[in-house]
Amino acid sequence: MKVTKQKIVPHLWFDREAKEAAKFYCSVFPDSKITSITTLHNTPSGNTDIVLFEFWGYKFQAINAGPLFKFNPSISFMINFDPSQDKEARQRIDKVWASLMEGGKAFMPLDKYPFSERYGWVQDRYGLSWQLIYTNPEGEERPLIIPSLLFVGDSYGKAEEASDFYLSVFKNTKRGTIARYPAGMEPDQEGMVMFTDFKLEGQWFAAMDSAREHGYNFNEAISFMVFCEDQEEIDYYWDKLSAVPEAEQCGWLKDKYGLSWQIVPAVMDKMMQDQDPEKINRVTQAFLKMKKFDLATLQRAYDGN
Repeated sequence: MKVTKQKIVPHLWFDREAKEAAKFYCSVFPDSKITSITTLHNTPSGNTDIVLFEFWGYKFQAINAGPLFKFNPSISFMINFDPSQDKEARQRIDKVWASLMEGGKAFMPLDKYPFSERYGWVQDRYGLSWQLIYTNPEGEERPLIIPSLLFVGDSYGKAEEASDFYLSVFKNTKRGTIARYPAGMEPDQEGMVMFTDFKLEGQWFAAMDSAREHGYNFNEAISFMVFCEDQEEIDYYWDKLSAVPEAEQCGWLKDKYGLSWQIVPAVMDKMMQDQDPEKINRVTQAFLKMKKFDLATLQRAYDGN
């Protein structure tokens, strides 16, 4: 199953390993490729590489921007190995697990669980977390890649509220399943969300609450880029999502649950992949001065006006 038009793209913040990590992920996952590498000059982080890559048709963006933020398991990527879509799913999950475990560590070992014949949660060598699950879903075809949000610490108990909020903000939405903790699952409270999934802009996400002591929460290491067609759409998402004024910078914002988003014009991809380094530099210097992106100003910078 491929994503035909992906409006929301996960963005991964690395210190200096973006290109190396993208090559690694493309070696681990099938049907994968690096689609572009662009170097921005004279940014606050110095020369910065932006790497676009994808696997199974699902797009990611990675950046080298210094050691400011570190990945943690509050956001992971659930990978469905579905035999109805991949005849080699059973062998592939073991192979992918072995590759991600090289230099990584298991949070939940690859094994049989009540909810899956084969499942494991791993943090790879770069600190990024993946949940691998062997599934044979009934009914609607399930996506192969699902970003998963873990609500812990101060955000505990907010998984349902937050997913309701995102469903109200985005278009083309749908609530999937919702499973709640039963009694006797302390420290998790009865009724809190054990698992839910939901569609935003036609893309699946998942969320769950966990009351255990984790020592981490959402940060800027993983953000979600929302590609907008015009200034009106940029304004809409910015106004709906931004809840932390001091976090607003270069198209970035934080919502009321601490999750980071980037609200960017769709044409930005074309601008930043231009073969003319002068154009890229003009656009870069223009957006470095911005909080919310001003599409007209970016276009003038790109055109040299």
